[in-house]
Amino acid sequence: MNDIAVELKGVCKYYPNINALHPLSMSVKAGEVLGLFGHNGAGKSTLMKLILGVLKPSGGEILALGHCPRSNKSHDYRTLFGYLPENVSFYEQLTGREVLHYLAKLKGHGKAQADRLLEEVNLAPAADRAVKTYSKGMRQRLGLAQAFLGEPKLLILDEPTVGLDPVATQDFYLTVDRLKSGGCAVILCSHVLPGVESHIDRAMILSKGRKLALGHLAELREAANLPIEVSVAGLSRLAIEEKTNGIITESDWLQSSTENSSSLANSAMYHRFNTSADNKLDILRNLSTDSDLQDLHIKLPSLEDLYRYYLSDFNKTAV
Repeated sequence: MNDIAVELKGVCKYYPNINALHPLSMSVKAGEVLGLFGHNGAGKSTLMKLILGVLKPSGGEILALGHCPRSNKSHDYRTLFGYLPENVSFYEQLTGREVLHYLAKLKGHGKAQADRLLEEVNLAPAADRAVKTYSKGMRQRLGLAQAFLGEPKLLILDEPTVGLDPVATQDFYLTVDRLKSGGCAVILCSHVLPGVESHIDRAMILSKGRKLALGHLAELREAANLPIEVSVAGLSRLAIEEKTNGIITESDWLQSSTENSSSLANSAMYHRFNTSADNKLDILRNLSTDSDLQDLHIKLPSLEDLYRYYLSDFNKTAV
């Protein structure tokens, strides 16, 4: 199979009076997790439905697992897709096991895998209860189980962790990691930015149907050039300023605080300041040579910081 699992070339979707998705080119490799982010109405759902073949593009070309999603032969490889919509729904009168057995049969898989997935998402104890008795979190776990049916090679997940407790969320990401290691391409849409950051390879940010940013987090950080936060314990502000040779100005200082540290026996006063990526290494070298230094932390711009930056930058230029 081609190393590129999903490829879009100039794909757009227009409705009367609405540009749902402006011309977009991008690709997702096999074994890669792409995080898809944007506000409501940004074009995320439109993009996912175009890749799935649910919607017909107004222009451009889409290849999913090497095929056009709306071709006559799409049913031959559609079983290699896994999809979790934002609002998952099932036959209320059926049990969780009956639902998953039915969906497994539709995809050409046996009951044994369905039962194993019920165990994997911790629904086995409730598998023989009617879905109408399930909580929101249980319905979401059943939705994840059906998306994982057949060891998919393309997995599209819309808000997959909504309603999941921390343990279920961790289990979910373990399954995604396993599928990824087997060559599955994953497109993951989420509003829970802090939780998803460590599980994606690249991020794409959309707004009003336009691509604002696409790349590895390191690339997005470099392009955004947002400040890096440094926290130092054991040195006074004056000592930090002297050691850093005047790199830090008055406007760089953040609020100091006293807190516990895993590397210190007792609480310590942390002085915080912002610096640029260009100055980071010089500052670390200079501070690390001081014998009074007790602790030092570096906080890179988070995915949430990057999202806000690219969105605000777009809004400024759009005015």
